[in-house]
Amino acid sequence: MWDIKEYTLHHHFALDRVAIPKITISAMASISLPSICPSAALSFQDKCKEKTNSRSSSKSVLSVKTKSRGQITMAVAVNTSRFDNITMAPPDPILGVSEAFKADTSELKLNLGVGAYRTEELQPYVLKVVKKAENLMLERGENKEYLPIEGLAAFNKATAELLFGADNPILHQQRVATIQGLSGTGSLRVAAALIERYFPGAKVLISSPTWGNHKNIFNDARVPWSEYRYYDPKTVGLDFDGMVADIKAAPEGSFVLLHGCAHNPTGIDPTLEQWEKIADVIQEKNHIPFFDVAYQGFASGSLDEDASSVRMFAARGMELLVAQSYSKNLGLYAERVGAINVLCSSADAAVRVKSQLKRIARPMYSNPPVHGARIVANVVGNPDFFNEWKEEMEMMAGRIKSVRQKLYNNLSAKDKSGKDWSFVLKQIGMISFTGLNKAQSDNMTDKWHVYMTKDGRISLAGLSSAKCEYLADAIIDSYHNVS
Repeated sequence: MWDIKEYTLHHHFALDRVAIPKITISAMASISLPSICPSAALSFQDKCKEKTNSRSSSKSVLSVKTKSRGQITMAVAVNTSRFDNITMAPPDPILGVSEAFKADTSELKLNLGVGAYRTEELQPYVLKVVKKAENLMLERGENKEYLPIEGLAAFNKATAELLFGADNPILHQQRVATIQGLSGTGSLRVAAALIERYFPGAKVLISSPTWGNHKNIFNDARVPWSEYRYYDPKTVGLDFDGMVADIKAAPEGSFVLLHGCAHNPTGIDPTLEQWEKIADVIQEKNHIPFFDVAYQGFASGSLDEDASSVRMFAARGMELLVAQSYSKNLGLYAERVGAINVLCSSADAAVRVKSQLKRIARPMYSNPPVHGARIVANVVGNPDFFNEWKEEMEMMAGRIKSVRQKLYNNLSAKDKSGKDWSFVLKQIGMISFTGLNKAQSDNMTDKWHVYMTKDGRISLAGLSSAKCEYLADAIIDSYHNVS
């Protein structure tokens, strides 16, 4: 696409010379003429034509016209893009942290931004049981054919049983519609499309704060959302009364997005008694629970304990949605394996819901990847592998609990102000909400080379025992010396 711009150059003759300043054409070319006269203008025009002919692929084309009284008109054709109106997107608040970390050359630097498990040496960890499952797949010589839209059948069976319990009556009654999704994010996105299509105008209630991608997902699906109170900055704990009040005040039939365990970004979970009261309010208002379960088995080290909130709601006979991810608990970050489950009141409803989930998935990504799904199915389906997986989950969860305790010990020992740091121990999972504000979080990065999101969230999965004292020093300095 060519945009023609015309520029007129004015000059005044002084005897046989004329002084003309440097001429800038568009933003594409810069031409300086030391002197010019009619004959010189013609010579210059010839040269422009020569250059244009010799560089036909140039992004701009010049034409020079000589007018009377010493005026020269230059027309510039500038190659413009149909995409010029597209602005630069802001960097992702979490993934951008890793980019900044990589650019830092300090030996002290610490990346606590991305929620991905690291060893004590702060290296990525591939579970041993995952390697065994992959070796088994190679031995079988399994092919790479397309999966059905709903995904791998063995995976869907395994993931529903892990979530609800293998002996749960709702599975035998075939009341759960399950399809394999692109990890937690893709599963949430499919569910959001289901809400937009079949519950028009329904609002989704989201905790304040929540995982950064939740709002993006519902915005893109054109599903309206509002927030309910969750985090209390005064106690660095749960604002339970505010949470319940906001759920009560929401329009009847709203979807309530709940973190099944290890709330991200706060690490603050309701107690079992509080979960019961939350379920009471949701039932009273005829709301629909929508669980995001990203850390089952990785929060406490127990698959059953981390699924207790979901199973409690299911036992009450409530219809609900659950998105699952295997990024954390099996370390399958890059495999993008997860599921969306919809618990219905009848088997007939589950069949219809599943058909619509497949209908949504088909134009979105057609069908899911097979590799990660086979790993999950092989691990869960082999008793030896399954037991080994549970041991490795306990090991990973145990390491995070250990650095959490050590960080608390250092904070308590080093901070002489009397501040209560016990909230660090009350939180669960890989995430900890430090209570630091944006300026204090900036100080953590600028002064201490500790990379984290600006809301004060840190991933303890990226912390080693050896770095606990250093992190405690950084937090104490930032908390007390930066307002």
